[in-house]
Amino acid sequence: MKKTIKLIAFCIIILFSSGCATTPSVTYGNPEQVETLTPEFGSTDLQMIAEKMVNSLLKSPVLQSGRRPVIYVHRVKNRTDEHIDTKAITDKIKVALLKSGKVRFSAVSEVNDELLKQLEYQTSSGMVNPKTAKSFGHQVGADYFLYGEITSITKKAGRVEDVYFKMTMNLVNIETGLIEWADEKEIRKQAKKPLIGG
Repeated sequence: MKKTIKLIAFCIIILFSSGCATTPSVTYGNPEQVETLTPEFGSTDLQMIAEKMVNSLLKSPVLQSGRRPVIYVHRVKNRTDEHIDTKAITDKIKVALLKSGKVRFSAVSEVNDELLKQLEYQTSSGMVNPKTAKSFGHQVGADYFLYGEITSITKKAGRVEDVYFKMTMNLVNIETGLIEWADEKEIRKQAKKPLIGG
């Protein structure tokens, strides 16, 4: 009888202790490592797109002139059925281009309200030394407008899912309205569900 009670108590302890251990094991991974957990848009796709667009734009005649044009960046539009953080794509491209030293970016699209508040504070509050206060009308106008979109096509047949992504970007001369550069990156991924458990 005592053995049975001890056995039941032991089983209950094991049951509860295994039920409480729901915290996943977390490890750090290499952000450059290929990620293929699902066919959905992932970090590897973002990196491949950014690398292609940056390398292509840096080789374009627009950026070979030796002068550093000012670019206004519009956030990439998501035309897929997935939730894709297009700001992450836009930021990755912008940071890489800025690090190249060949371009400058207008911050107006991102922090326009904050810039205006700071200018108003410096010129109107009486709290800033007039000799160091910045004034309205001195921001640098952008030479080019960079925009893009990501689209996708998803097909399913039986256990196979095929996902195609296409990222297209354009650089427009603001003064002339001419598209000076354009490129696209295509990605295709396939996932096959297992026969058992899928």
